[in-house]
Order: sequence, then structure tokens, then C-alpha cells
Amino acid sequence: MTQITRRTVLKAGALALTAPFLSKLDALAAKPKAAGLQLYTLRNEIAKDVDGVIAKVAQIGYKKVENFGYADGKFFGKTPKEYAALLKSHGLTAPSGHYTTGNTMPKAKGTLTNDWSRAIDDAAELGQKYMICAFLFPEERKTIDDYKRHADLFNKSAEACKAHGIQFAYHNHDFEFKTVDGQLPYDLLLKSTDSKLVKMELDLYWTVFAGKDPVEIFKQSPGRFPLWHLKDIAKTEKREFAEVGTGSIDFARILAAKKTAGLVHSFVEQDVCQRPPLEAIAISYANVQKLDI
Repeated sequence: MTQITRRTVLKAGALALTAPFLSKLDALAAKPKAAGLQLYTLRNEIAKDVDGVIAKVAQIGYKKVENFGYADGKFFGKTPKEYAALLKSHGLTAPSGHYTTGNTMPKAKGTLTNDWSRAIDDAAELGQKYMICAFLFPEERKTIDDYKRHADLFNKSAEACKAHGIQFAYHNHDFEFKTVDGQLPYDLLLKSTDSKLVKMELDLYWTVFAGKDPVEIFKQSPGRFPLWHLKDIAKTEKREFAEVGTGSIDFARILAAKKTAGLVHSFVEQDVCQRPPLEAIAISYANVQKLDI
């Protein structure tokens, strides 16, 4: 029989009084914000050690990633099954991935113009809900007619995605906001693509860099922007890429319009880092926690 002492009674009483307080603190504790990471930021690191990089991304606190570089049935050299298992082992998901048109690399497999159906199948197996055209190379966008052809390609690619329950989208840089043949390519892409089939992933850095207001863009095409890239602009003359929350972009103001935009997923990305990339994404992650994502 356990001997009940005065110390035991006092300890039990203290725990009884403390437990409700601790439970209240747990209830008030904020859950980690859901911003993910576009793995392109770690392209040099991931090329050397996929498993190690994924582990470090999870250790920082990220819960989801956006892929890049899918080619010929592989994600970073791994089959969809292998890559899915790696992500799952670290509590990560990959709701989105970047792809290219294939126009400049006709032999590459897994692009919008070559082996797209297999790319869709592999994305579906991984659990991706979005497939994004990441970039148009300079030789693909010399005239406004080039953009019109790509709008048609996007609609066609998006139809194939829809059949597998995947949403197609386009990711911008700054060149889409520069006049070509008297027109703004970004406006043309919005108007010439099916608003339900083709959504947009708005890169906040490049949009603001080009002198455009993301909030006004959301108002003009509400619900069209389920994906964002969270990237900051350094407070310097060159306006380099900066960690989220350390630069000049007013993220709070932009996030106040997230319902108008139709935001579903946001991903931290930094094209070029002035410090070790893993350190940079850790700073961005910490600052994202202060935002209303």
C-alpha cells in the first residue's frame, strides 16, 4: 500500500491547480502558420542530398513544399512512390509543383508539350493538387502572338489536369508586366485563358518589383490566385531578394486581400540568398509566423 504523506497531498493539490492553467495556455498557443517552401531556393543543396535537405526543411517547421525539376518520371531522382514516402516520413506534403513548357527543350520528358500525361499521373500519385507552368524562356515570348499561343497551350494542358482532379496555374515573373506589341502579356494571359481551368500563382516579389499592386490585381480578377510566392525585396538600390519580413513589401496589407485573391497555399521562395539558404529559409519561416496566413 502506498504511503500518503503531506508532501504527496501538497504536490497533488498543486498539480490540480496548475493543470487547468496549462490547458488554457495550450488552447491559446498559436498553431504554426501554414506557409510552405518552394524547394528551388535549396536547388544546390538538394542536388547533393535530397534526403538530408528534406529533413532540415521539416526541422525548421515547414509542413509543405512546392516541387521543381520533375523530369522523366522522377522527383529529384526518386520515383513518385519513393519521394512521397520521404516526404511523409518527415510530416511533409507536396500540394504543388513547377513545370516548363518544353518548347526550348523538346527532348525533355515531363513538360507541357512532351509526356505531359505521365507528369500528371505522377503528380496525382504524389498527391499534388496543382501543376504550375513556372517560366517562359526569352525565346518563347518575343511577341504578343507568342503569349497567345501559350494561352492556348495552358488551356489544353489544364484540361488534361482537370481530368485527374488537378488544377493548372501559371507563375509570373516581371516580364509579363512589360508592354509587348502595345499589350500587357499578363492581362492577355488572364483574358485568354479559361478562368476556371487556368489559375495564377502570383509571385509577390516580381509583381511588386515590376511596379504593380497585387491587391489591385486581385480585385480585377477575384478568386483567380489560389497560390502565392512569399518573397521580399531588400531595402537597397538593387532591390535584391530578401528573407520574408526583412524587406520593403507590406505583406500584411496584401494578406488582408487573401479572400479576394482566393488564397489556398503560399510558399516562401528566395531565388538568390545573401546568406546560407537554409539559414535564409529559417528566417523567413520565423517571420511568416507573424503574418495572417
